[in-house]
Amino acid sequence: MISSTDGAVTAAPLRTGFRWLQLVMGIVCMAMIANLQYGWTLFVDPIDHAHHWGRAAIQLAFTIFVVTETWLVPVEAWFVDKYGPRIVIMFGAVMITLSWVLNSYADSLPLLYTAAVLGGMGAGAVYGTCVGNALKWFPDRRGLAAGATAAGFGAGAALTVVPIAKMIATSGYQSAFFTFGIGQGLIVLLLAFFIQPPRISIPPKKKRLNLPQTHIDFTPPQVLRAPIFWVMYLVFVMVASGGLMTAAQIAPIAHDFKIADTPVSLAGFQMAALTFAISLDRIFDGFGRPFFGFVSDTIGRENTMFIAFGTAALMLLTLSTYGHVPLVFVLATAVYFGVFGEIYSLFPATCGDTFGSKFATTNNGMLYTAKGTASLLVPLASVISAAYGWKAVFVVSVALNATAALMALFVIKPMRRSFILGNEAESASTAPAPAETRAKTGTA
Repeated sequence: MISSTDGAVTAAPLRTGFRWLQLVMGIVCMAMIANLQYGWTLFVDPIDHAHHWGRAAIQLAFTIFVVTETWLVPVEAWFVDKYGPRIVIMFGAVMITLSWVLNSYADSLPLLYTAAVLGGMGAGAVYGTCVGNALKWFPDRRGLAAGATAAGFGAGAALTVVPIAKMIATSGYQSAFFTFGIGQGLIVLLLAFFIQPPRISIPPKKKRLNLPQTHIDFTPPQVLRAPIFWVMYLVFVMVASGGLMTAAQIAPIAHDFKIADTPVSLAGFQMAALTFAISLDRIFDGFGRPFFGFVSDTIGRENTMFIAFGTAALMLLTLSTYGHVPLVFVLATAVYFGVFGEIYSLFPATCGDTFGSKFATTNNGMLYTAKGTASLLVPLASVISAAYGWKAVFVVSVALNATAALMALFVIKPMRRSFILGNEAESASTAPAPAETRAKTGTA
C-alpha cells in the first residue's frame, strides 16, 4: 500500500503519461469557464441598452463574480483535499450553467448579482481545483503546468468571442447567455468524471533549477503567518487590478474612443477593432501563461515577473497615449494581455516553490484571493473614467505595474530566498541526529 501526499492510501501508482491526460482535461475545463470572465465585456453595453442600469451598476456584477470566484477558492480547496477533485468540479459545472441561464432571464440588478454569485462559486470550484491538481501532478514543472492550465482560462474565450458577438447581434444577449451557458456546463460536467489527483507522491526531478525551492510543506496557518506571503499578495493585487479593469472595460473603452466598429486589417485578417482586439487578447493571454511559466522555470520567478510587469506598464502607457488609433489599440491590448496573464502561472508556481507541494491547492487558493481583492477596483475605474477620462485610469495602472516590477526584483526575490533558506536551516538544526552520529557521540 502506498500513502499519497494527502494522506490517502492507494494500491498502486497510475500508469506513465496519465498525468498529461489529466493536465489536458484540466485545460479544457478551464476553457469552458473562461467566458464567465473574458466574455463578460461583450454583454455590458447590450444589458445597459436593454435596461438602462448604467455601466457602473452592471460592472458591479463582474466584481461580485470575481470576488466570489476567488475568495471561496480556499474553502473549495478544502473540499478537494477531503473528497477529491471530481465532486468539486461537478458542483462547479452546475453553478456556471445556472449562472448564465439566470443571466438570460435577469430583469433586475439583484437577479444579475445573484447570477454573478452562482457563477463565481462555479468558476472558483473549477479554477482552483484544476490549477491545484496541476501543481500536484507536475512538481518538476510547476511553472509550465500552472501556465498551461491557466492558459485554458486565458485563451478559452478566443474560440467563442466571435460566435457570442454574432449571437448577441442577431438573437440578443439573452440567447447568447442561455445557449453558451448550457453548452459550457455540460462539457465541464462530462470531464469531471475523469479527473483525479495523483495516487502517490510525485517527487520533482533531481535537477538544479535557477530558483529557490523549499523541501518543507508549510500548512495554511503557517503560510498566513509568513510576511513573504503578504508581500506576494500585495504585488498580485497591484498587477491583477489593471488586467481585470481592462478585461471588463475593453468594450466601453473602445466605444468611448469611437473605434469599436472601425475595421482593422492585420496579417490578412480584417475585423472590427473591438472584436479583433478581444480575439487577439485571448490568444496572446493564453500563449503567455505557459510561455512565461516555462521561462520562469529557467531564469527564475522574480526575474520573469520583472520583465512581464515592466512590459505591461509600457503597453498601458501606450494605450493611454495612442489608444484612439485602432491598430495601436488592437496590438497594445494584445501584448498587454500576453504579459498580464502570466500572473496566473507565476504566482501559483512561486507559491508551490515557497511553501511546498502537500498543501499546494489550499495555499495557492489563499493567494488567488488577491484577484478578488483586485476586482474591487473595477467599478472604481468606471467612476474615475467618467470624471477624468480613461487616461487617468491608465496612468494609475501604469504606476501599479511599474512598482510591482521593481518589488518583484528587489523585495520578493531576497525575502523569498531568505524565508526558504532560513526555514530549512532551522529545520536541519532541530532534526534528530542520525543513529550513527548518536552512537559515535555517545548520545541516546
